[in-house]
Amino acid sequence: MKITIIGAGIIGLCSAYYLQKEGYEITVIERGDITDGCSFGNMGYMSPSHFIPLASPGIIAEGLKHMLSSSSPFYIKPRLSWPLMQWGYHFWKNSNALTVKKNAPHLNNLLQLSRGLINDMRNEIGDVFNMEEKGCLMMCKMQKTLDYEFHLADEAEKFGLKVERLNKAAVQQLEPELELNVAGAVLFKDDCHFNPGKMMVALKEYLDKKGVQFKLNTCVTGFEKLNNKITAVITDKGKFDCEQIVLSTGSWLSIVSKMMGIKLLLQPGKGYSYTYEHVEKNIKYPAILVDGRCAITPWGHQLRIGGTMELSGINNKVLINRMQGIFDSAKSFYPGLKINFPATENIWNGLRPVTPDGLPYIDKVVNLDNVVIAGGHAMLGISEGTGTGKLVTEIITKKNTSISIQAFGLNRFS
Repeated sequence: MKITIIGAGIIGLCSAYYLQKEGYEITVIERGDITDGCSFGNMGYMSPSHFIPLASPGIIAEGLKHMLSSSSPFYIKPRLSWPLMQWGYHFWKNSNALTVKKNAPHLNNLLQLSRGLINDMRNEIGDVFNMEEKGCLMMCKMQKTLDYEFHLADEAEKFGLKVERLNKAAVQQLEPELELNVAGAVLFKDDCHFNPGKMMVALKEYLDKKGVQFKLNTCVTGFEKLNNKITAVITDKGKFDCEQIVLSTGSWLSIVSKMMGIKLLLQPGKGYSYTYEHVEKNIKYPAILVDGRCAITPWGHQLRIGGTMELSGINNKVLINRMQGIFDSAKSFYPGLKINFPATENIWNGLRPVTPDGLPYIDKVVNLDNVVIAGGHAMLGISEGTGTGKLVTEIITKKNTSISIQAFGLNRFS
């Protein structure tokens, strides 16, 4: 069978990785060159610790509070948009304790599946992307924030995750090079981190050697359909016949799926990051700065800071005050960290595909016999990539899926 994968972010590449193992002939169509998407410039976390969906109790109130600040970690650009209003309604509807209790086990299953697969992938494609398995810190500046994180640690242990609750002195012992300004932290020991850009390049090079064909800088403009099948993908570089399609176009998912007649609720959430190439006295552990709503990741002497969730549509405009908020938080948590504010032209930004309930779409299209959709992973694309690729392959090969995919259905907001 010839399989066409549309989208070469982490989800598309992981799908290609597992599908080529089954002997399929694979072509990957990508609008960019793989280096300009959200899979490339994110924080590089593979985090079973992130089992609480984005749509959760208190998120709406917190978002409204932050809306008044130009440097806040959360922003929705006011605009008349029916898709945004529909998405917002369902996000509000899902931001409650009952829905979180229902969805968290499914998110946990996908995260743990992915975490269990990444080591095998690393061993096969090469240990070349700075992967470290030391865990990730949830760092808290305020005691009430730390108390809440300790509560989440209790929930994590119910899912079998290994955690360590740390006071200020214990956290400082983990970071002997730098002064910390924190109340404490939770160390999630099952988490790992790596350089996502290096991982993407290594995975693509591996797939090239395995015979996977890449059509880069190629934009999809439409599809040809016969009966209940898509028979060809129409692009600005020509038409490509296909027998099976995997649609994994990230924040463009709802736009491309609409060309097939499929309506999906999804919004692009912009994030920012900047990578310092050489920090003499660097941190040792990746950390979510919980009160600051941002993150920080070391790779040797390299350091990346990043964060924000900006719902302003599909654009790459840099709002400098958002990056200022990230920078200020990093300096606040690590007063001794010697970094300077980056030049505007060097700030990276990317669009995360966000569903209304914080769970991805991983499902076969009901009225199209040869289309599988995988997307909407929000801030967890790296964390869920290997598991999603495995599930996509199991769907196409008609095998029992490694975990239940019922919660990831395409029609759950209908």
